[in-house]
Amino acid sequence: MPENPEMNLPGPGCIQAVEVDVEKNMTTWHKRDWQQYYELARRPWRRHRPPRPVYPTGMNRVLPAAGYSLSELDDAGVDLDLAERLGLPVDAGRIGAYGPNVTVLRDFVRSSKQPL
Repeated sequence: MPENPEMNLPGPGCIQAVEVDVEKNMTTWHKRDWQQYYELARRPWRRHRPPRPVYPTGMNRVLPAAGYSLSELDDAGVDLDLAERLGLPVDAGRIGAYGPNVTVLRDFVRSSKQPL
């Protein structure tokens, strides 16, 4: 029979249990905690989500792009610092400007300056 009731391994030559002073403050969420979490998750953003950039791929087709080109940002009057603050994706490898992207960027920057 082991000397320590918490240890179930016999003898001193075997693996020993190590006691560690760790506070066990692990608590489970109550129903109200879950309700509060889902209330927060369902709330709309305080500001609008940044629009997704697209690029044309033929007649009447567009595909999502990795980010806005530097030309599109420049045409919309957005510098790189402002784009980073607004959370706009930037793809420095893209060349050229797609008109609808520039229009959407201008509208987004205009709406983000106004308080909601």
